[in-house]
Amino acid sequence: EVQTQRFGYGRPNVDFRHGYIEDLRAVGIEDNSVDVVISNCVINLSPDKPAVFSEIFRVLKPGGELYFSDVFAGRRVPEHLKDDPVLYGECLAGALYIEDFRRILREIGCLDYRVVSSRPLSLGDPEVEAKIGMVDFYSMTIRAFKLDSLEDICEDYGQVAIYNGKLPDSPHKFELDDHHIFYTGKPMLVCGNTASMLQETRFSRYFTVLGDRSTHFGPFDCKPAAQLVSSSTENSVGGSCC
Repeated sequence: EVQTQRFGYGRPNVDFRHGYIEDLRAVGIEDNSVDVVISNCVINLSPDKPAVFSEIFRVLKPGGELYFSDVFAGRRVPEHLKDDPVLYGECLAGALYIEDFRRILREIGCLDYRVVSSRPLSLGDPEVEAKIGMVDFYSMTIRAFKLDSLEDICEDYGQVAIYNGKLPDSPHKFELDDHHIFYTGKPMLVCGNTASMLQETRFSRYFTVLGDRSTHFGPFDCKPAAQLVSSSTENSVGGSCC
């Protein structure tokens, strides 16, 4: 009630559901009913990640978005370490190999996702390092949209996107991901997937997209969605959790 009054609402606009993220249907969340799903360093703790992502995309509306931060791995975590209580508590034992994450999304029909930010993690503990120091870990923020129009690589249709600067708190620029920064009023060439992410989602009111997919010009020169930050070019900072 305190927060309801603080933000000027006549009644609470938050509904708490107690259940498992692997089975959102059990707590009454219907198909195509959610605009945005957010998560902060939780999915890596699930023992059934394919079920988690399948449920998320079931409940998302067409054009809905999954926006989350989590720990990912540069290789698969060895099986004998996945049940280690120390590594589990550090959000390491359950970290998804980034390519397996890509494969899971592809299986449920999401052919492109975007990395908003990524940084390598230092383990910072000799005991943890001795157990799992062979694996590189990354803290990543990712967005993925429920869109039928996405292709498995970026394709060039000659489309141009213009940001109108009307997103709250983003009057000068909008960062879709780590390599798509749209400056207010500046026309920018985009691939077909990016055009869909701007036209068919909650961002559509803030963008004008010129062109369609009637003429194809070949692949679009765009950084891969699953590119990890190289530890050789970025300093490793922070602990093992997000």
